[in-house]
Amino acid sequence: METSDDAGVFQLDDNTALVQTLDFFTPIVNDPFHFGRIAAANALSDVYAMGGRPLTAMNIVCFPIDTMPKEILKEILRGGLEKIHEAGAALVGGHSVDDQELKYGLSVTGVVHPKRVLANHGARVGDRLILTKPIGTGIIATAVKGKLAGARAITTLINVASTLNHRAGEIMLKYNVHACTDVTGWKSPFTPKPSLSSPRPKTTRPWA
Repeated sequence: METSDDAGVFQLDDNTALVQTLDFFTPIVNDPFHFGRIAAANALSDVYAMGGRPLTAMNIVCFPIDTMPKEILKEILRGGLEKIHEAGAALVGGHSVDDQELKYGLSVTGVVHPKRVLANHGARVGDRLILTKPIGTGIIATAVKGKLAGARAITTLINVASTLNHRAGEIMLKYNVHACTDVTGWKSPFTPKPSLSSPRPKTTRPWA
């Protein structure tokens, strides 16, 4: 909690600790299947960033059931399930609410050896900084919402953001890593933060 790590860790015994995280957000692409894949990969990445292995996942859904076709929800969940299975985890349930603003993500539980837990602090002078994916997807996602992104950029966003860090996590554990974090973000660094007096922005409603 003191360092705002990617997930919470609870030690069960000398050899096992639970890694738990929850992450969900509004659509960043206009395809429900790919949105589900991206949202699931994003949540699973928190476990990998702690040095853990995902075991189970639960869906978190906010969906406008009266104004959006159920087929869209089906595609989102199908995309999420694909990534859960790819990670070797099991979908064990979930929860949904009727909400005018669509959101989707996962609550993920994983395991890690207590002595192999990685945190977002501890980096040392002289350490090499390694990125498992190219940066810039957050800027493209902002461009998508503003209808400024081209087809090539959108394809790149989908491919990068839906790729699991499973293999990168396995390779990382073979080395003496001092720190690790999930740097995923969907806001452009140039997006101003609204003040309390600012009007509420209009909700993006893809597939409407």
